[in-house]
Amino acid sequence: MWNIRAELDDLRSSDLERRVRALSHVHGVEGRLDGRRVLIFCSNDYLGLADDPEVTSAFLAGARSYGVGSGASHLVSGHRPVHDELAGALADWLRRDRVLLFSTGYMANQGVISTLVGSGDVVHEDRLNHASLLDGGLLARGRMRRYPHADMAALGAALQRPARRHLVATDGVFSMDGDLAPVAEIGTLARRHGAAVLVDDAHGLGVLGREGRGVLDQAGLGQDDVPLLVGTLGKAFGTFGAFVAGPDDWIELLQQRARSHIYTTAPPPALAAATLTSLERVRADDWRRQHLIDLIRRFRLGADKLGLRLMPSSTPIQPLLVGESADALRASAALEERGILVTAIRPPTVPAGTARLRITLSAAHEQTQVDRLLAALDDIRPLLQGGGRHARNNITCERADTTPEP
Repeated sequence: MWNIRAELDDLRSSDLERRVRALSHVHGVEGRLDGRRVLIFCSNDYLGLADDPEVTSAFLAGARSYGVGSGASHLVSGHRPVHDELAGALADWLRRDRVLLFSTGYMANQGVISTLVGSGDVVHEDRLNHASLLDGGLLARGRMRRYPHADMAALGAALQRPARRHLVATDGVFSMDGDLAPVAEIGTLARRHGAAVLVDDAHGLGVLGREGRGVLDQAGLGQDDVPLLVGTLGKAFGTFGAFVAGPDDWIELLQQRARSHIYTTAPPPALAAATLTSLERVRADDWRRQHLIDLIRRFRLGADKLGLRLMPSSTPIQPLLVGESADALRASAALEERGILVTAIRPPTVPAGTARLRITLSAAHEQTQVDRLLAALDDIRPLLQGGGRHARNNITCERADTTPEP
């Protein structure tokens, strides 16, 4: 017998119930929540482009030219010249043969992995990978094996086991911890064992590397080292959608077989027009990345002076370990009372005992706003003393999700 109410009651009693709350009057990093003005420190708009006037104007002009919807999938009648223009511009920026557009990053990862991994193949995934990568592995007809977070010895041993083909899939920047995947070491292991590599750099593109080309550029890796690069457009780009970039033949195969590309409506062409303008800003505006670096340094220095338990991250993702879910919720509510919006992240997104405040910084923030955040954290320090009681000796412990391993 189905007892949905009991499942909902269990989530509530375990402090794991999630709520959707509507932010209004959002401009840059400020908005209103339940009638109260708040300063937002939990957005992925890392470069402050979601509210950029040039990007907004490009979107409005695109809507006037193309309408607000594409009307069909890319392979039916939903594809427009502006989609080709965006794909070509992204490929040129990333120095890759070709780009295929997807509606979301989730659909991109599911489509790529489930298309490429067939019977007799193995996909190897970091245990802290995003759910979209894990779900892509579950959808594939091959086998998924998960290695301990960033454990290259474990990955190397797994790649020695017999299989028709091996694919290694990893986040570039891990979204809940803010640390970087050891992509250079992964590339070396892949070459040694004849494996292919997929990197989802959703949180690195736009922020890291030359012209914001992400973790692979920062590590000096190209298409020959990592054939498949997945990126999203709803974070540093400030728009919406996703893509996969790689060798021409690989992208052609995905266009022919990736179900999440073939059987869904194409992204609105107006969004493609806005993203073209956003890409120009990503490439040219090094000042945004430098300002972001300065803000990260300022925040970490201030947090260290307060004795706060930050996780080791050099990215805009600055997780502050709290411990139990109830404690993280109380800390988040206390910050909100002081006009600071930071969401509490709880299991199963993170391991039990490592609930946290996932603080994110944006180039749209000012130094005085970071100081305001630090002052608010200082006010609520008694609520932050748990610091992950079950993870004191292993901050980057494996995520306690419920995804089975086939």
